[in-house]
Order: sequence, then C-alpha cells, then structure tokens
Amino acid sequence: MTSVKGRAPNRRTAKARETRTRMLDAARELFIANGYGVTTLADVAAAAGVAVQTIYFTFGNKRSLFKEMVDVTIAGDDEPVATMDRQWYRDALAAPTAVAQLRAQVAGARGVLDRVAPIVKMVTLAAAADPDIADLWPRDADPRYTVLSTAARALVAKPDARPGVSEAEAADLLYAILSPELYLLFVREREWSPDRYEKWAFDTLRPQLCVED
Repeated sequence: MTSVKGRAPNRRTAKARETRTRMLDAARELFIANGYGVTTLADVAAAAGVAVQTIYFTFGNKRSLFKEMVDVTIAGDDEPVATMDRQWYRDALAAPTAVAQLRAQVAGARGVLDRVAPIVKMVTLAAAADPDIADLWPRDADPRYTVLSTAARALVAKPDARPGVSEAEAADLLYAILSPELYLLFVREREWSPDRYEKWAFDTLRPQLCVED
C-alpha cells in the first residue's frame, strides 16, 4: 500500500508537467502564427485541450504565459536552470584550450539559436504591441551579453588565446557572430543549413580569438 501511495504524487506531477508543456507548445504555435495581440488565452486553451481556467491557474495571465514560453524556448526545457548553469556551458568554459572552448561555445549557441530563431520576430512585434512585454526582462543587463562576456573572460585566459584581444573585444565578437539576427540572415534569408552556419561562425571567430596552429 505504501508503494502505491508513493507513486501517486509522481504520476500527478508528471501529468501536470505534461499539461504545462502542452500549453506552452500551443502558445508558441499560436503566437508565431497569429501574433501575440490577436491570440487569446481561450485560443491557447482550446489548442492545448484544457480549460482556460487551467491556464490562468498555471500562468496567471497572458504576459506571464508569454514570458514562460520565451524562456523555455531559449533553454530548451522547463527546468529552472540558467544558461550559465547548464552543463554544456559549464563544459565549454572548463575546456583546456581556447579553441576547444570556442568550438563548444559555438555548438551550444547554435543549439539555442535553432530554437530561438522562429520566435525572434514574434517577440519583437509583441513588445511593439504591448510595451509591458519589454518589462518582463531586466533592462539593466542583456542576459545574452552576460552569458557571452563570461565565456569571453574564460577564453582570453587560456594559453592559446590570441594575444592582445581583450575580454571586452572577445565578448563583442561572440555577441555579434552568435546573434539571432545574423543566424536568421544566413539560415532563413540565405537558406544556409544550421551546420554550415555553425562551421562558418567557428571558422570566423577562431583566427580572431585563438592563436593559429
């Protein structure tokens, strides 16, 4: 009897998580297809197969649902783990050489960009339609720059880092080359494959940040 009771909360937790994921997936599809302003919570509820009260109970309001959808899309899952605490990022910074770190950094960034690219335009339009959307994320710091400047600090300290390249310059290069805008330009507009973009980004950054072999 004890084991049966012990499993029940796990089943309920798994069910709640599955429902949450379904709501976020439905919200992402509708926001991309129809825009933030037009999409209602009732639309999301219908697409997810839940009562609209379930969305209110889980997320509170449409802005909170939107923020959660964006954050989960960037992270790749709904685990409450910041990018700089993600294993791929920690492994990249722990790499013994600048070249190895850069290769891992570009690969990890490409994974994020693959997920983020479809929502970039939608997020921009949502912020234009609802000024309060921009307030959902801190204005005093750019999270993406924080992630990449921390990576730059680790990279320039490695033995094969290019001499004379400062932490600030390395951060700016990573910030520009690994940007959603540039990714979209190549992959969506110029129809490069994501693999080709990743190789180009690494090949472009390597001579600027690392000592040539």
